[in-house]
Amino acid sequence: MSAEALGWWGVPLAIAAGTLRGSAPFLFVSLGECITEKSGKINLGLEGTLLTGAMTAYAISYLTDSPWLGVLVAGIAGMLLGFIHGWLSQQPRVNDIAVGIAMIIFGSGIAFFFGKPFIQPSAPQLPTIDLGTWSSLPQIQSALKISPLFLLGVIIAPLMQWFFKSTRWGLFIRAVGDSPDAARAMGISVFKVRMLSIIAGSFLAGIGGAYLSLYYPGSWNERISSGQGLMAVALVIFARWNPIQCLYASLLFGGAQAIGPALQSVGVNSYYYLWNASPYILTLAIMILTCSPKRTLTGAPGALGTNS
Repeated sequence: MSAEALGWWGVPLAIAAGTLRGSAPFLFVSLGECITEKSGKINLGLEGTLLTGAMTAYAISYLTDSPWLGVLVAGIAGMLLGFIHGWLSQQPRVNDIAVGIAMIIFGSGIAFFFGKPFIQPSAPQLPTIDLGTWSSLPQIQSALKISPLFLLGVIIAPLMQWFFKSTRWGLFIRAVGDSPDAARAMGISVFKVRMLSIIAGSFLAGIGGAYLSLYYPGSWNERISSGQGLMAVALVIFARWNPIQCLYASLLFGGAQAIGPALQSVGVNSYYYLWNASPYILTLAIMILTCSPKRTLTGAPGALGTNS
């Protein structure tokens, strides 16, 4: 969408459009990381899962002419990586961070190796929901085109909040994340709960990758994720492990990502790289603020990152 035809009024419109389009990958990956961390584990490997999901969705959409099948297979690919991560991370004397880094390399390697033949071909894209048909301005019509996957993510956030608070399995996940020993005393299988949580989180991350390749930006290349899987870890901390706040934080990150292109569309090319670095600066600021000894990590699972 070009904001130039509207002048400076097009900048907030372009940022709003970029927020609606660019926040969905952050949303899916952060919700996936939220359910994983609620169980007491950290999955840094979601960056590799995001790339694998993007490649898989694009390849399946190209080969079958069915983008929705591509989304489903991307989620399944994420689950497979999640199973590997869940098994490795729960072995004795294994560190979550080390496993996460290994899974980033493994997932990225799979995506790059099998994705080489699909960089040039054009795959069918996901359909859009047009909310701007009431306007005669093409800029507004373009800005209000959203993907059904974005709406799905918006729906999942409150459902996940309800799941954690009001369901038996939600209680199991929170119990395992807060005190594994107490959960074992209750007869809960810590290994099983964490395994299923990691697999579910990786499924959502795979769908986030499908959004990247099949809607926005709607192509497959090796730099498509731009570190969004890693930024999601900071986003979950910023959201205090709350799915609803993950939604709000994702919109914030999506808006930050849209600032550079919005300003460039009206001819502001000064500090171009600085504006495009807004999401990374925001991530760094969040990590500094949340790591301050004067602040407590309210809502953090008690056993997060431990080997218990």
